[in-house]
Amino acid sequence: MVCQKDGYVKSKINKFDITNDKISGRAGLTLISRYLYESGITEFLAERFTFLKKHAKGTPLISLFHQIILFFFDGTDLHMTRFDHLKNDAGYAGIIETEGNLMMSSHTAKRFFNSISAVRVWLFRKILKQLFLWRLKIEKPDMIKIGIDTMVLDNNDANNREGVEPTYKKVKGFQPLQLYWGRYLIDAIFRNGKAHSNHGNHVQRIITDIVKLIRTHYRMDVPIILLADTGFYDEKLFLIFEKLKIGFIVGGKMYKDITDYIEELPDEQFYEYQKGRKSWFFCEFADNRKTWKRFWRTVYAKPITEDDGQILLEYDRPDNIIYTNIGMDNEITSSILALRGEGETQISPQAIIESYHFRARDELVNRAFKDFGTEHMPFKRFTSNAAYYYLMAISFLLFEAFKYDMYSKTIPVTWYAQTFRRKVIDIAGKITSRSGSKILNISKAINASLNFSELWNKSILVNRIRPQPTG
Repeated sequence: MVCQKDGYVKSKINKFDITNDKISGRAGLTLISRYLYESGITEFLAERFTFLKKHAKGTPLISLFHQIILFFFDGTDLHMTRFDHLKNDAGYAGIIETEGNLMMSSHTAKRFFNSISAVRVWLFRKILKQLFLWRLKIEKPDMIKIGIDTMVLDNNDANNREGVEPTYKKVKGFQPLQLYWGRYLIDAIFRNGKAHSNHGNHVQRIITDIVKLIRTHYRMDVPIILLADTGFYDEKLFLIFEKLKIGFIVGGKMYKDITDYIEELPDEQFYEYQKGRKSWFFCEFADNRKTWKRFWRTVYAKPITEDDGQILLEYDRPDNIIYTNIGMDNEITSSILALRGEGETQISPQAIIESYHFRARDELVNRAFKDFGTEHMPFKRFTSNAAYYYLMAISFLLFEAFKYDMYSKTIPVTWYAQTFRRKVIDIAGKITSRSGSKILNISKAINASLNFSELWNKSILVNRIRPQPTG
């Protein structure tokens, strides 16, 4: 306590000294480090990428992956030069449970990312899908709703990098195609900036792969529903989803003939749907575009109020047209109806509207991903940037998994990365040794505010990743 009397501050600091003690302001990373070791993710990565290690000298692959994932968790500075600073920080090395001579430099990091070829970089997708399986078997959902969307990575200041091209957001960058399950980013295809939502056969490939994975390694009978915006409005995709026996809820376009048809419908064809304080009026019908092979169930919805219950003016009410195969005579409808106690409600037009608006959570995942990592890819080579992106995506999935597995009053799953870092990672700690053991010392106040002892115990009680062949 500072006590001032007659202009004199009794607690005034008069000088400073340098200590060789291992002290760090990132003591919370020890929890992450323990979690990574217990989950087995670094071993799994090292086994998949053994070809990167040409000889026994230098830092082992397990340690390289361990340091890179913790580099993303830390998030202080995501430039490669950050590794040079960390290499000389004995306190940081102690916190992440790594010997000082194994700490990687920026040159080591650059060599690592540049050594991954265009053929091998796609192995990271298999890692993401393995992590998705790992979470499925822990959280055990009875229905799986998957979102699909693109995310623009703004690299407008890096015109000379491979793959940096104009995007629909009028900036130059990359535009990966991403799959989401709740808070998790579960698969992605890293692409150049010009690649639009339904580019090439990417959607067909990524959806076919994930459906096969779920059916083979989780449950054959679990209902799978895909949620997407108008960028994926294409009957060719609808027919593929139907062939895969999954449901889809996809935004459509308000063509003039649809608008005219809706305006001519009698009032008794419209109903009101309320969820919380938000409400819509809606109707449903079957629609078949001129070039389409068949009719699809169609739901028209228009919001009446905002999320807070405030009534929207007529000109500010966006029209939504939603296409789906749920509720039609097919296997996905049968599998949903087989769900105990909730099948009927899941195929109602109200459920279709709610699910379509649930799709907006994908934007929140994109926001959380960018908050966790960075939009700016550091390399000139497309493949090196792809490897950087995929390891960032893997780290982000592990971040969301960590919050779920550590869930307590002190770490809610809703925290974004910056809040998590400020409250959990950015705490002071000192590494000491006694009787051959290394000890992390933190203050009583931090232990009380975070319930650190509970988190310490939980960090090693994690279900281990058990790899399955994913093809």
